[in-house]
Amino acid sequence: MTRSLNAELRGSVIAAIEDGVSTREASRRFRIGISTAGSWYRRYRETGEVEARKQGQPSRSKLDPQVDYIVGLIEATPDITLAEIGERLVAERGMRAAPSTVWLLLDRRGITFKKDGACRRTAAS
Repeated sequence: MTRSLNAELRGSVIAAIEDGVSTREASRRFRIGISTAGSWYRRYRETGEVEARKQGQPSRSKLDPQVDYIVGLIEATPDITLAEIGERLVAERGMRAAPSTVWLLLDRRGITFKKDGACRRTAAS
């Protein structure tokens, strides 16, 4: 992801457009894209903001409200699989989640659970 351009440049572009320079001319003068100049000015007009917004999406999951429930499942049944957690979410909470989504939620919170050797040895052949 690229860095955002500095606030001084944004302010200069906005000031130029405010002074009557066309968006096209301002973009040429400051060597930025026409759509960039237009979107900066539009955002300034609508919100008064000149600073760049934070880039990227906040890390959130549809499972965030279910963390305590999922941790409870893991504590109650240590040999539960990610797929089984997903099945329990559908059956008991009406929420569909792929095993990868469950794993991502747990991984982001540093929650790990491993199958131990005894669990694997007791599986049916």
